[in-house]
Amino acid sequence: MNNKKFRYANSSIGNIAFPLPVKVVMIDLDGTLLSTADDLALAANLMLRELGKSELSIDTIQSYIGKGIERLVKRSLTGDINGEPDAELLAKALPIYNRNYAENLCVSTHPYPGVVDGIANLQKAGFKLACITNKSEVFTLPLLRATNLFGCFEIILSGDSLPKKKPDPMPLTHICKYFDVQPHEALLLGDSLNDAIAARAAGCHVFCLPYGYNEGRDVHALDCDAIVDSIFDASNLLKKL
Repeated sequence: MNNKKFRYANSSIGNIAFPLPVKVVMIDLDGTLLSTADDLALAANLMLRELGKSELSIDTIQSYIGKGIERLVKRSLTGDINGEPDAELLAKALPIYNRNYAENLCVSTHPYPGVVDGIANLQKAGFKLACITNKSEVFTLPLLRATNLFGCFEIILSGDSLPKKKPDPMPLTHICKYFDVQPHEALLLGDSLNDAIAARAAGCHVFCLPYGYNEGRDVHALDCDAIVDSIFDASNLLKKL
């Protein structure tokens, strides 16, 4: 196999045979399906400007993506990945961020290379497809519609669809029950530690994409079954169980 498109990863579940036999493919949104960093950063800087604070670089804000909007806002307000702003300031900032993001949801956002062809490949092969994201539904569904991906998925789980979200395994186990498959018959495609932890806790396979928003950290350190350059490349490593 082409090493530029596929690398064995640091898997904790032993040797993996490729093509990997699964029935269900679950796909993360931000940093996996869609490049959303520019619009997330735009909303953050509009919020900071409205609050009279200094704006941040896109690269800095991109390193803050990965734990949901509230955490992104906290990090943007404090300039610290573990920062906790004053509660009153946070309460004021969150609705400002949400308004600005809703107004600029799909200015620069677009699917990554290989997403459209990869999904078409997966559909042609007969895999059941699901989207699992920590993004709120109020943003998730309009984004998928705007990028013509909404109809690709039989089920879409947002961060507020269930009581718990990634890295908790609940969304993944919910998808497995929905499709009536065992966890080892499902694969998650993601870009972050959240995805890897959730997949392992659920007993699912996981491939990681290296271009996303793993809070600035290298995905090669994650416990996943493979690192693939695109969703199209991932589709060629799978076979319908």
